Amino acid sequence: MTSPVLYSFRRCPYAMRARLALYYAQSQVELREIVLKNKPQAMLQASPKGTVPVLVLASGQVVDESVDIMLWALEASDPLALLRNRAQALAWVQRNDDEFKPWLDRYKYFDRHPEAPQTDYRQKAEVTLQALESVLQQQAYLGGTSPDLADLALWPFVRQFAGVDPQWFWSSQYSALRDWLQAFLDSAAFKVIMPKFKAWQEADELIIFPEPVFGPK
Repeated sequence: MTSPVLYSFRRCPYAMRARLALYYAQSQVELREIVLKNKPQAMLQASPKGTVPVLVLASGQVVDESVDIMLWALEASDPLALLRNRAQALAWVQRNDDEFKPWLDRYKYFDRHPEAPQTDYRQKAEVTLQALESVLQQQAYLGGTSPDLADLALWPFVRQFAGVDPQWFWSSQYSALRDWLQAFLDSAAFKVIMPKFKAWQEADELIIFPEPVFGPK
């Protein structure tokens, strides 16, 4: 049986959340790492909008929104019950994608937005961080005592935020948020989803992700 094909970019937080869900669902795909400046024609034919992740199913159906890929994987196999708080988790995802991500982009690429200083963009993004901190002061994960869909979906974005100014983030007031992010960075899942692959070309051997011997931890 032909495996689904996932077009991905290692550092993209949207692609990271998709790979996380595939890992936890124990759902294998053919991974095709892309270069954003030279997107493969096969990917653009499948999804003309040209953003990752893109999942092409064996049937030819295309799923090209990261959350839809997460739901596709976990609805088929969810051994850790990551969808147990589905409505609440999707509300967090919407808040992240609609409110946090735009300010994160301005904070990271502040030189492209000279109308305000970088600290202004950080403060705007902190509104979401404060909301996360409030929850995580009460419980280890957004999902409670263990991760759920929201944790998987938001971890890569908070990681990206932390990477803009690591010294500021890791000494910030958000102690619970820092512990939450560190738990992700120390996890087996993070190690599995973040190896470096060379850019895919038509003649390359298949890369199966996750590798055949694996298990969520």
